[in-house]
Amino acid sequence: MISVNDLRPGTTFQFENNIYVVLEASHSKQGRGQANVKVKAKDLRTGAITVKSFTGGEKVEKAMIEKISMDYLYNSGEGIVLMDQETFEQIEIPNAKVEWERNFLKEGDKVLVRKFDQEILDIELAANVALKVVSAPEAVRGNTAQTAQKKVTLETGFEVETPLFIKEGEVVLVSTETGKYVGRA
Repeated sequence: MISVNDLRPGTTFQFENNIYVVLEASHSKQGRGQANVKVKAKDLRTGAITVKSFTGGEKVEKAMIEKISMDYLYNSGEGIVLMDQETFEQIEIPNAKVEWERNFLKEGDKVLVRKFDQEILDIELAANVALKVVSAPEAVRGNTAQTAQKKVTLETGFEVETPLFIKEGEVVLVSTETGKYVGRA
């Protein structure tokens, strides 16, 4: 058991038969009353993000999450197929659990699979991934009143807003958390 006062971003815990990872945590104390702890957490089973409020001193159970490095092989249509490089064991994760992550996956990528006991929860990607631009419209002169952006299509089919100078065939860095352009690779 861990105190809710010790919850920090990245900490995993069990609460009401669900497994959460902390995204943000804030403490507030008013007057004589107990401190309150507000936690923005992601449910690792459903992917839903919720805000939980606890009174200071409450305890939650620590969730021991195992992370296994695997290679992404292909999309089977119903899910993604991953392979453990050490045991060559292959697993399939349903598309519903990795809908957002699929936007950034290409064959051969390394991912971390999060497991709780024997249950596969989801996958964890690097903070930024390098993807090739397969379609980029030409920049139009004169529309540069602000920082002009254009929509380009990446090799995974994901569309992202980039600066006008990005051309087809270039490799760009995209944030896997926000889905936004970070820079050139």
